[in-house]
Amino acid sequence: MRKQLFIIGLALALPLAGARAQEPVVAQPARTVAETLSAAASLSQLKAVVVAHNGKIVAERGYGGHTPAESANIKSASKSIISALVGIAIAKGLLEGVDQPIAPILASDLPAERDPRLDRITIGNLLSMQAGLERTSGGNYGRWVASRNWVRAALAMPFADDPGGAMLYSTGSTHLLSAILTKVGGKSTLALARDWLGPLDGFRIGAWDRDPQGIYLGGNQMAMSTRSLLAFGELYRNGGRTADGTQLVPEDWIRQSWQSRTNSRFSNDGYGYGWFERVIGGKTVHYAWGFGGQMLYIVPDLGLTVAMTSEEGDPSARSGYRDNLHDLLAKIIGTAES
Repeated sequence: MRKQLFIIGLALALPLAGARAQEPVVAQPARTVAETLSAAASLSQLKAVVVAHNGKIVAERGYGGHTPAESANIKSASKSIISALVGIAIAKGLLEGVDQPIAPILASDLPAERDPRLDRITIGNLLSMQAGLERTSGGNYGRWVASRNWVRAALAMPFADDPGGAMLYSTGSTHLLSAILTKVGGKSTLALARDWLGPLDGFRIGAWDRDPQGIYLGGNQMAMSTRSLLAFGELYRNGGRTADGTQLVPEDWIRQSWQSRTNSRFSNDGYGYGWFERVIGGKTVHYAWGFGGQMLYIVPDLGLTVAMTSEEGDPSARSGYRDNLHDLLAKIIGTAES
């Protein structure tokens, strides 16, 4: 044992002994990005990770027989895609802007006797989860999707706060946005996504659940591959432009979406228009998050985009698994900085 320790110590000392006094020794990165992803195999829920730096994929890996190319249910990470479609609709003049009230657009689905606060809910309130309506997520989700009309059921929820108040994370809010996009766009939300985001190389939405009226579920149950999710993240990292410079999402919309307007009561992370914000690895990170650990991270300071997909059946927040994914990103950030 003493001999082994001596050899290790000698090996560590050799570079220092051979270095000139005026030439500092530069520490090498502990591991490459690929090695970091290899070590992440210990996370049993993880299905795939893809890492891009300055527009190029530098590492990707599948786990447990999965691949980055296979379809995954990205769950609530799809809320960021709904946000992008709203921004495009505003740019096209189909919507007036984030301060536009939603009641006139959804008039046919409003309750017969409605709370006057419904007339004060705006597009922006839905995007930032500040509509004030009781959540359709969490314990209310099953009852909501069992209803005959999801739009009407979401609008009929009692108020838990005033519009513009506290963040009440609710898939009902983004589903109302999907219904609004369908009305003003004259096509299904899926058709609009394919038309407006179709020019983005590598982007593809596969299966996507619909409500009883045929409206695609805004903010859940959307199938995309990990690579496709990364392609969407790269669009945002690149200011809404494709690799060839085509502007698909207005750059100003991305700035608005990444501006924190409220905070999650569960994590205290900032929340803008369909995007969370958090400091990870010493860097400001904008991220989309879906149940089970479907993650899309963008680190503008480093030109870094990371997509992760996981088994969808198990929670990620209460179990600490989402924190494990944040930690994995922190390791990737550390390697990228090196």
